[in-house]
Amino acid sequence: MEGIVDTVVLIVIAVAGAALARRLGFVAPLVLLVAGLGLSFLPGMPEIHVEPELVLVGILPPLLYVAALQTSIPAFRRALRPIILLAVGLVIFTALITGAVLHLLLPDVPLSACVALGAVVAPPDAVSATAIARRIGLPRRIVTLLEGESLLNDATALVMVRIAGGALTGTAVGFWNIGRDVVVIAGGGLLLGFAAAVLAAWLHKKIKDPLLDDAVSLLTPFVVVVVAEELHTSSVVAVVVAGLYLGHRIPYLLSPTSRLQMEAVWRLINFLLEGAVFLLVGLQLRELVGDLETGVATTVQATVLVFGLIVVLRFVWMYPATYLARLFPKVRNREERPSPAGPTVVAWAGMRGVVTLAAVLTLPPVDKVPGGYPRDLFVFVAFAIIVLTLLIQGTTLPLLANRLGVREDTSTADALAEAAVQNRASRAALEALEEHADGAPDSVVDRLRGIAENRNNGAWERLGSQEQETPSAAYSRLRREMITAERHVFKIARNEGRIPEEVLTRAQRDLDLEESQLNRSDD
Repeated sequence: MEGIVDTVVLIVIAVAGAALARRLGFVAPLVLLVAGLGLSFLPGMPEIHVEPELVLVGILPPLLYVAALQTSIPAFRRALRPIILLAVGLVIFTALITGAVLHLLLPDVPLSACVALGAVVAPPDAVSATAIARRIGLPRRIVTLLEGESLLNDATALVMVRIAGGALTGTAVGFWNIGRDVVVIAGGGLLLGFAAAVLAAWLHKKIKDPLLDDAVSLLTPFVVVVVAEELHTSSVVAVVVAGLYLGHRIPYLLSPTSRLQMEAVWRLINFLLEGAVFLLVGLQLRELVGDLETGVATTVQATVLVFGLIVVLRFVWMYPATYLARLFPKVRNREERPSPAGPTVVAWAGMRGVVTLAAVLTLPPVDKVPGGYPRDLFVFVAFAIIVLTLLIQGTTLPLLANRLGVREDTSTADALAEAAVQNRASRAALEALEEHADGAPDSVVDRLRGIAENRNNGAWERLGSQEQETPSAAYSRLRREMITAERHVFKIARNEGRIPEEVLTRAQRDLDLEESQLNRSDD
């Protein structure tokens, strides 16, 4: 019962913190992190122990899965080269350099252990970065780059942590052994993710009940992780591959009701898990400080060194990766030369988060390492890096983007593109109506023709001035008032016993769906 109470309290605090963040205009991860830090030192606050399985199986998979579902495959494919350079090249570069320099500071600690810590802190987390990016209007290509990087760098980092951990414990030594592990872990995860996606797609195709569709979608990332762990492959790679495949095919697999319901379910889960993660990071601080056996001077030196390295190395990697690739004519002809402002913003958007939290908890126990190593120090440094990057880079990223002028207002371009496609879609709808209208009453055909024309007109109206009310906006406003009146009548009838609750529920659902469409037209 105590665990249930703690969970409920944690969720309540996460929701309250997210609500406060929206009211203050801050991104939720920063507010929740600060709230966790403050709460961890309150008298009587229970110590929070985060188990590795909770993060690796209960938190990370659904977060990665929903991020992959929402990723645009065409946009991802267009940005694949820079995404690979960041998600694979930069992670390996950061892990090796950080490990080597940290080994110079801590010569008694095995190099493999230092590289493992370098891999732990190497991958940025896009939750806070993309939240800030969307709020301040960063160019869509930068947002795609940050999201794509966060999907793939998790796998690179966790594979490196596993290999470095194996070398530390003596279970994976030698070039061929490491190469075999990479192939089995990454390649196996790729195959498993594709197989799971094909199976889930087949199930979605056969299922007609939205509730069952939701159940399959919710179970998919957890089943994939469990199977991947049993097969000793990369669960992260498998979940991301499954999410990318299914996200691209969802328009063909699910009914409209299933899509609407599933989106709402995943938005809620994503909201709660993200809040819980950053709150947990803050709440861990008191316990981590209490468990530290390493001296204060060494702890501070290691933390400052690692933080400085991951910030500087991202800049060192970013500019050559951006501009040296343009030496190849194919890249130069396909992509415009970016100004230095864009790479600068991407380089500064290196906040760490849930992946670093998950990775550090997988470091091998001290008693399994011959000669031991300062695991308590490494765990503290990892948590400190999450806190420092979120508080320093997270709070200053909007200021940097504004100062450099890295902003992009895509509303007009998006509205124009939507209007053009909606025009073709309306013509196709009218052609389908004329083809299948035989025998239907003229009043029905006229009504359907009017719906198609209204949708087309509404798309073009979004390109006009917002100062004067458009016909579509007037329609939405008046129809919303009518829906409110209809709801009131149904509720009075239920209260007076003239209709059962089931009739009210059905009528209310129809009115809610119509009003949600009106809200969409107002966006």
